[in-house]
Amino acid sequence: MHFDDVILGRRSIRGYKPDPVPRALIEEVLTLAMRAPSSMNTQPYHFYVLTGAALDRIRAGNTERMVAGVPHSREFRTGEAFAGRHRERQIGVAKQLFAAMGIARDDKDARQDWVLRGFRQFDAPVCVIITYDRDLAGSDDTAFDCGAVATALVNAAWSRGLGAVINSQGIMQSPVVRDHAGIPDDQVIMKSIALGWPDETFRANGVVSGRRPVEEAAVFVGFDDDAG
Repeated sequence: MHFDDVILGRRSIRGYKPDPVPRALIEEVLTLAMRAPSSMNTQPYHFYVLTGAALDRIRAGNTERMVAGVPHSREFRTGEAFAGRHRERQIGVAKQLFAAMGIARDDKDARQDWVLRGFRQFDAPVCVIITYDRDLAGSDDTAFDCGAVATALVNAAWSRGLGAVINSQGIMQSPVVRDHAGIPDDQVIMKSIALGWPDETFRANGVVSGRRPVEEAAVFVGFDDDAG
C-alpha cells in the first residue's frame, strides 16, 4: 500500500475475525513500528504480545474485576476527565459508534456490553501490551516515544491487512495483565493494542472519525514574508 493510502484509509477496528495471526507477520509489523523516532534513540518501549489461553485469562480477569466494581489500577497516569471541545470530540465519536451498532441511548445492557468489549480487548485474537522502562518514568519524552511507536504499529498493521485499536480498558486492571503476561516490576504498563483481521460485517468498523482541518490545528509563522 502507498503511504497515503495507509494513513487515510486506516480505521480503529473493534470487531475481529477469530482467525489467528501468524507470529512472523506480527514480528514484521513490530520491525516496521520500531523505526519510529524516539528521544535520543532511547527506544524505551517493550512489547508483550499475547494470544490464546494467556489472553483469555486476561480478558476474564479484567471483566470479572470491573463487573465486581474493583477500582481500576492503571499504572500510567490518567489525568483529568475531558472537558470542553475535547469532551465534545469524545462524545461525537461515541455517537457515531452507537449509531453504527444500533445501540439506543436508553439501552443500558447494550451500552454495558459495549464497554466490556474493551476490557475483553474487543475479542481480538492478539493483544499487544506496550510497557516502558520504570527508570524512565519521570521523563515526558518516554510517553511521547511510546505514543510514536504505537502509532507506527497500527499503521504498519494496516499496511499488512491487519486491523488494530489502541485502548486503555485492556490494561485498567494491571495486576491481572502483569500476572498473565509475565511483565516484570521494572516495567510500567502503558497501553494495549487489540490486533487481528478485521471483521467487515461488524458495523462499527466502518466508522471513520473526523479530523479538524489543518487551518484550525496549525499556526504558520513567517510564510507571508516568503517571496517564493
